Amino acid sequence: MTIPAERLRQITHRFAELEARMASGQLEGEEFVTASRDYAELEPVAKVAGEVQAMRDEVAELTQMLADPEMKAMAEEELSVLKRRLPQAERDLAIAMLPRDEADARSAMLEIRAGTGGDEAALFAGDLYRMYERFAAEQGWRVEPVSMNASDAGGFKEIVANITGVGVFAKLKWESGVHRVQRVPVTESGGRIHTSAATVAVLPEPTEVDVQINDNDLKIDIYRASGAGGQHVNTTDSAVRITHLPSGLVVICQDERSQHKNRAKAMQVLRARLYEKMRDEAQGVEAEARKAMVGSGDRSERIRTYNFPQGRVTDHRIGLTLHKLPEVLAGTALGELVDALTAEDEAKRLSAMED
Repeated sequence: MTIPAERLRQITHRFAELEARMASGQLEGEEFVTASRDYAELEPVAKVAGEVQAMRDEVAELTQMLADPEMKAMAEEELSVLKRRLPQAERDLAIAMLPRDEADARSAMLEIRAGTGGDEAALFAGDLYRMYERFAAEQGWRVEPVSMNASDAGGFKEIVANITGVGVFAKLKWESGVHRVQRVPVTESGGRIHTSAATVAVLPEPTEVDVQINDNDLKIDIYRASGAGGQHVNTTDSAVRITHLPSGLVVICQDERSQHKNRAKAMQVLRARLYEKMRDEAQGVEAEARKAMVGSGDRSERIRTYNFPQGRVTDHRIGLTLHKLPEVLAGTALGELVDALTAEDEAKRLSAMED
């Protein structure tokens, strides 16, 4: 995909303009915040645009040199190299210029729930959570559990966690959907392979500006916590259930000893779910078209299979199989799947722009 020369000039001019404003020292408050954000977003695009322009200028110069018998051989050789490199540089620029999801730079809320498969599904949910914990550690992100419901056999029936860092949602948004595991459960004496599942949802972290919740729209119930959790369980009314009446969304949090902390965490989860609902509604048809590129991300859709007997992980959206099951679950090879899904999304969006 070739970007018009005029568009390159616009990018270069806009970036130089922003650079001058940032260096002036005259920006304050909201103006400075806006200019900083625009500068950070445009900087990588301007860098690639500059490289493409330099290569195009060099091609033009070398083409003129072909008319000189003494310079022709050297010019032909350098032109050959440049013409091989330029298409990739043009593609890199087109990718850099693709519209970005405003939520990509945000932190995210991770929700994992055991699906079909009983205790084995809960154990698998625990495996997935640890996979994301390790992947997050590699990225320099921070993981903080918000709410969890542990299974008696180990793992989790449900766990919700905050993952904080730069670009968390951009990488983890591809993980939303049904994850399936095929293996012999530890409780299986006959050695038969069982299939279990867990659902994953990744929601971008909203701000209070994004989602304003009216207290009159909330029904808040306080009750005694139940299940594993130490001596305070069933002795204090600390568990909180919040129902958002207009949407029907319900959030329960009972992990903290403090009712106040449970309420704060429940509100955090509710805000994230409402924000995702608002995003889906606002994006409408465009969102559906985009999600179709690498699967809908809907939790009812099976997106990936972890096959233990064969030591492989298959992502069904792009037909990619990695024979690196231990490395994927250790978080070290999960990035390969994330990068492949990102590349597929970019390729489909580039193709749509060219049509």
